Amino acid sequence: MKRAEAEARGRRAERRAAWWLRLHGWRILGERLRVAAGEVDLVARRGRIVAFIEVKWRERPEDLDLAVDQYRLRRVAAAAEMLRHRFARPRDDIRIDVMLLAPGRLPRHLVHVWQP
Repeated sequence: MKRAEAEARGRRAERRAAWWLRLHGWRILGERLRVAAGEVDLVARRGRIVAFIEVKWRERPEDLDLAVDQYRLRRVAAAAEMLRHRFARPRDDIRIDVMLLAPGRLPRHLVHVWQP
């Protein structure tokens, strides 16, 4: 797959994940945030929870189980640490979540996959 196609597919997955989150009471605070430590696909808030979310799309649902590894989660957590002051209030709970998407399936939201 060409880089441009992969980029477009990733953006569509992130938009779909954002809509899913909104339908479940989340407010999207940021999208595609890059810092020296890494990138966060989405930042969302619901009440006192601020979630830094990694979004993964796979063509085959069975490939989703291997879509996120510890290395990627460490990079998301490092980026979240650098960004938390922009989005979190003093008493907020911060967490790292993952959204897994595949054709013909509802998004799967995994919560607290990594504690910063």
